[in-house]
Amino acid sequence: MSNIDPKLLEILVCPLTKEPLRYDKDAGELISNRAGLAYPIKSGIPIMLPDEARELNETEKRKG
Repeated sequence: MSNIDPKLLEILVCPLTKEPLRYDKDAGELISNRAGLAYPIKSGIPIMLPDEARELNETEKRKG
């Protein structure tokens, strides 16, 4: 599990939708509900590349 600086989370947006992201601490991911993607956080660094993101399943999409 990765932690992310709250100040960084305030300024990060989804590179596709340009909307704010939701932090899922348990999964160590930044979630873009609109894009349906979860961006990984590796060693405390958000990987904001759509090619590196995983698609959210239907249950995860409804969580947002």
